[in-house]
Amino acid sequence: MKELKRFCSFLIVAILFTSCTKTTDFYTIQGEAQGSTYSIKYISTEEKVTKNQIDSLLAAFDLSLSTYRPDSKISKINAGDSTVVVDDFFTETFQLSEQIYKETNGLFDPTIGVLVNAYGFGPNKKHQDLSQKQVDSLLQFVGFNKIALNANKTISKKHNQTFIDFNAIAQGYSVDVVVNYLKSKGIENAIVEIGGELFALGKNTIDNKNWVVGIDDPLQKPEERTLIAKVNLENLGMATSGNYRKVMIDEKTGKKFVHIINPKTGLAQKNNVLSATVLSKSSALSDGYATAFMLMSLEESKVFLQKHPELYVMLLYADEANKMQQFTTENFNSLIID
Repeated sequence: MKELKRFCSFLIVAILFTSCTKTTDFYTIQGEAQGSTYSIKYISTEEKVTKNQIDSLLAAFDLSLSTYRPDSKISKINAGDSTVVVDDFFTETFQLSEQIYKETNGLFDPTIGVLVNAYGFGPNKKHQDLSQKQVDSLLQFVGFNKIALNANKTISKKHNQTFIDFNAIAQGYSVDVVVNYLKSKGIENAIVEIGGELFALGKNTIDNKNWVVGIDDPLQKPEERTLIAKVNLENLGMATSGNYRKVMIDEKTGKKFVHIINPKTGLAQKNNVLSATVLSKSSALSDGYATAFMLMSLEESKVFLQKHPELYVMLLYADEANKMQQFTTENFNSLIID
């Protein structure tokens, strides 16, 4: 009888232990945002975040920073409303942009919007070539030092025509916003991707390894998916700039290049750097620096990176023989999976 009682007691404890133990699993959320898609995978014992919560968060983000929404704060400011009080989304994006603007000596400049629109790459999407006279007339409105974030959280512009466009950093920042939201819900391990920019939070603890991410080949055809490399990520944000799918070939020389507008000259300059992938402590910083590297020559990038060892960088470029080559920083190289 005592043995039966012991068995029954053991069985009850075992049942209670099993019922209290929750299984750790992947939870996935996918949707559309910012004219693209997003994907979130987090590890938890229960659902802690829903798609509706993420959609609401990203909708609030767009209401602050989307130039494609006429009712957003940034669109109202661009339209000349100086009374708009900006929110934390706008404030932090402004401050990060100002940091990168100064560090890159103006190569990263969100006030380039007036030129982007004039060339037809902005919300109006009416492509046109500009004369030097037209470019010169617009350049006077370009310069991040010509706008200011005031103490009362309004924005001042030296020229009413200045058009602020945070698209070269906002998507990366939106990833950081989502990651911070996941953290606030107690999530420690996740990977968040929005429109190609991403952040790897913690590790893939289910498979007992770091998050693994692939880097696309900028020369691949639209119907292909070719990877240049795979990297191990842990608590790093990643962004790639490079006019993917838009590599051009010079009709006379046959050389590969990309076009990107230089905020200093106002011209769409050629560059043999085909793509820049940057890893850093935040997706926003990675996004902004990746844009700047597309305007630097390879040698200029190398000099810049000597002063910024906190950045992990891979540059893909066309050499003199028109062959694609790679330049990677040592810290980036250490993350590549053979």
